Amino acid sequence: MRPEEIIARLKESGEVTPEDHLTDGEPREQIRRLETRIDELREASESCRKYILASRIAIWVGAIWTLAVIVGVVSFEPTAVIAAIAAIVGGTVVFGSNTATEKEISAAMSEAEARRSALIGGLELRVVGETVPQSKC
Repeated sequence: MRPEEIIARLKESGEVTPEDHLTDGEPREQIRRLETRIDELREASESCRKYILASRIAIWVGAIWTLAVIVGVVSFEPTAVIAAIAAIVGGTVVFGSNTATEKEISAAMSEAEARRSALIGGLELRVVGETVPQSKC
């Protein structure tokens, strides 16, 4: 299932989104859940990028084939011209859809990373190997 289909299905059904439960629990648990969510968003973003690349290729192939027919480099075949035009139109639609979805995913990922950083900044961490100062009495 494509990322935009998942987002649309969650919005339509009114189901709870994964972000809704990321603020429950202990800070370390919240950080773990945020890191899991960031990984999921990163995978969805990569999927969008693959679709964007495929759509760009389809647009270029369709445009080059159409231009080749117009210039006369290849002979005119109605089926091939229709396929080239379909590649251009379909590629444009897929490109636009996945570009918008990738922007949404990127914004959600930035928000999750900011929340994770804030949680990590709020933890009292100590350096491993650091000794606890002892009082000299």
